[in-house]
Amino acid sequence: MEPITEPEISFFADTLPSLEDIEKLACYVHSSEANQIKFAEQLEANRAKTSANAQLAGGIGLFIVGRNSEAIEKLQKANDCKEKFIYMALALRRTGKFDEAIENLQNSLKYEADTLNITLEKAATYRQAGNLDSADKELKTCVNFENISAEYHYQLGRLQEAQGLYEQAMDNYKTALELVPSHQKALFYLAYRCDLSGDEEAAIDYYRQITSSTNVYVSALLNLAVLYEDKDQFDRASQCIDTVLESHPNHQRAILYKKDVESSKTMYYDEEKEKRKTHKSQLLETPISDFELSVRSRNCLRKMNIQTIDDLLNISEAELLSYKNFGETSLREIKAILDSKGLWLGMALEEKELPLEKTTMTGTAEHEEEKGPLKNSVDDLQLSVRARKCLQKLNISTIGELTQTTEAELLGAKNFGVTSLNEIKKAINNLGLSLRSLD
Repeated sequence: MEPITEPEISFFADTLPSLEDIEKLACYVHSSEANQIKFAEQLEANRAKTSANAQLAGGIGLFIVGRNSEAIEKLQKANDCKEKFIYMALALRRTGKFDEAIENLQNSLKYEADTLNITLEKAATYRQAGNLDSADKELKTCVNFENISAEYHYQLGRLQEAQGLYEQAMDNYKTALELVPSHQKALFYLAYRCDLSGDEEAAIDYYRQITSSTNVYVSALLNLAVLYEDKDQFDRASQCIDTVLESHPNHQRAILYKKDVESSKTMYYDEEKEKRKTHKSQLLETPISDFELSVRSRNCLRKMNIQTIDDLLNISEAELLSYKNFGETSLREIKAILDSKGLWLGMALEEKELPLEKTTMTGTAEHEEEKGPLKNSVDDLQLSVRARKCLQKLNISTIGELTQTTEAELLGAKNFGVTSLNEIKKAINNLGLSLRSLD
C-alpha cells in the first residue's frame, strides 16, 4: 500500500478550493496522525484571520479535524454560500442537531449546490436521526439516477440495513460497486454485512479490496485483522494492524489488538487435552455439511449461520419455522438427523434454562426488573467484531448467559484477549450487571 499523496491545494488562499478538492484534502489529512497534526497547526496559524473567506476556510478546516462545535461557530460568521451551508449541515449532523442540518442543506440549494448530492445528504441525515420514512421519501426522488449514481445505491443500502432488509442492502452495495468499483464505503459495508452473515471469505475479499487502495482505511484493516486471526493467520493479522500503526502510532484500539494478536501467537496448545475430548463434544462440533440435506434445508441453515450440530441444539423449532422459506419438510428432515443421535432442537436451551432461572427468579422486585436485560441477546451490547466472534465460539447468545461466565472462562477461549474482556465488562456494567465471580 502506497501512502496517499498530498494534494496540491492552497486551502487558506483567498479563494476556497472546490468541494471535490476539499474532500481530497480531508482524505489526505485523515490518512495519518502526522498529517492531522500538521493540518491542525496550519489551522492555528491562520486562526487570527478574520475575513469572511478566512472564517469559511477555518470553519471547514475545524470540521475536517473533528472540532464540530467550533466549526459551527466559525462558519456562522462566514458569508452565505453553498460551502458554508453544506459544512454547517455536516457539523450539525455530527452533533445530533438533525433538524438544523436539514435546514442548512436546504439553504445550500439557493446557492447552486448539486441537487442530487444534497438530496442524498438529506436522506443520510434523516436516517441517522431515525426518521426512516423521510429518508425513504428523499431517496425516491432520486430514482432516475439509479443507473448512474453509485452514491444513490450506497445510501439506499444504508437505509435498507436500518430497515432490516439486509439482502436488498447488499444488492445495492454491489450495484454501487458496479458503477464505481472504488466506492470504499460501499465496499466496507458490504464486507461488514458478509462478515455478520457468516460469509467470512467474501468479507475478507472485500476488506482486502479496500486496503489495497492508497488510503489507510483503519476500520477495514482492523476488521480484516480479526478475520485473519480467526483463521489462525496471525502474521497477516499483524500486518494489517502494523499498517494502521505506521500511520496512526497512537491508535489505542490498534495497540490493544496488536497485543492480543501477539498473545494468540504464543498460546499454549495442549495436544493431550484435545485428544481427550468426549464423544459428545466431537459430535456437537460436527459440521452440518457432513449430512445429506436437501438444497432448501442446506441454504436456509447457511443463511441462518447454523454450521454445526451444536448450533441446532441452540435454536428452537419455532425459530427455525419463522425463517423465510423454512417449512415443515425441512424441519422433519433436520429432526430426523438429531433423533438418530439422541438429540433434539433446543436441547441446549433447555439445559441452560435452569441455571438462568436460579440467578433471576429470587422473588424480589429488583430481580424481576433484571429479567428483561438478562434475556436480551448479546447483540444488544453492540460489541466489536472481535468480541462478538469470541462469544459466538463460546455459544453465549444472551446477556444472562454472559453474566454466568467468569473472566477466566472468557480468557480461556481462543483469541479472546484482555481488550475484548474489558469491552464486555464495560458493556454489561452499563446495565448494572457483571461477570460471575468465583469468590
